[in-house]
Amino acid sequence: MTFFKKLSNRSASALHVLLHGAIPGRSEIEIPALSDEEVAEARLQFPLEKFFVFGYARSGTTLLMRLIDTHPDVLCSRQAHFFTRPPFLESLVRDPAVAEWLNRRSFRWNRGRDLAPVVMRAAADFILEREAHKVGAKIVGDKSPNNLMNGEAVRKLHRIYPDAKLIFIARDGRDVALSHRFQSFVDHLQYLSRKDLKIRADFQADAGQFHKDGRSLFTEEGLRSEVTAWVENLAETRRLGRNLFGESYLDLRFKDLLDDPTGQIYRIWGFLGAETHRPELQERINKVVGHNRDALWQQQKVGEMTSAIRKGGTDSWREYFTARDRELFKQIGGQTLVDWGFEEDFTW
Repeated sequence: MTFFKKLSNRSASALHVLLHGAIPGRSEIEIPALSDEEVAEARLQFPLEKFFVFGYARSGTTLLMRLIDTHPDVLCSRQAHFFTRPPFLESLVRDPAVAEWLNRRSFRWNRGRDLAPVVMRAAADFILEREAHKVGAKIVGDKSPNNLMNGEAVRKLHRIYPDAKLIFIARDGRDVALSHRFQSFVDHLQYLSRKDLKIRADFQADAGQFHKDGRSLFTEEGLRSEVTAWVENLAETRRLGRNLFGESYLDLRFKDLLDDPTGQIYRIWGFLGAETHRPELQERINKVVGHNRDALWQQQKVGEMTSAIRKGGTDSWREYFTARDRELFKQIGGQTLVDWGFEEDFTW
């Protein structure tokens, strides 16, 4: 670039700052939270109650979503990933030119305040409510696993939806690890290492012999990474959920949902403010509980391999974990199992 070209660019930049004020690139600043006034305005324009379902992937979020959705006044669908997976809802306003426009001094519509959170809230509200109105729902929510962002997803959510409700479902990390492993064997072969592919091939060839030989389905580094991620997700989500949302935060265990689906879903509907005195609800719950779509899909994809895998339950890990797997999990996740009531102590 020539000297005169550089000088021209700098002059133009200086004039822009003089006229509009300097606005750093959106990636350099944190998008502000909605003010109380802006929340009230959003609810005036988009009045339906909102909720969000978080959980570590393979923790029963889909079953929970389907059960919640059986109520005729509640719509729960998937997976917008507004706050749980890149590029996030905030990508709508992250571009530096967009950030400058939303903050421009001559842009009187912004009331002298960064308009980014208002734009984000309006976009998400419209997406959610346009579907809810189709089915006559009064309460609408999105299910998106938050394991890629853990507690940061809760913070992002609270900045834009401080008035929403957050539901978090937790599953025994040993079953989560096993479910993730089998999912990778079925759906994500392109991400498996040579060592992983060898384990998969040996297991598929003769699952019975694989067990007799005492072989692990996991590499040590893979299991260590999985358990660490699970521990962080549960700890951060519960802590921030309680601190930021207070009584608008609810968590439950996948085990409890399987053991008492009716009791748990009625509890959640009550938490959301939905009417529960409806005779048709029990029949709808029964239909969802008796139909495992994920298991049927995997059976179609890989056939015989899934016959060795017990899908959608609890304590499957007892059949597949080796002594080494157990000890590694205790070291990293043993206390979390106790904290959430999956175990009473470390003697398992």
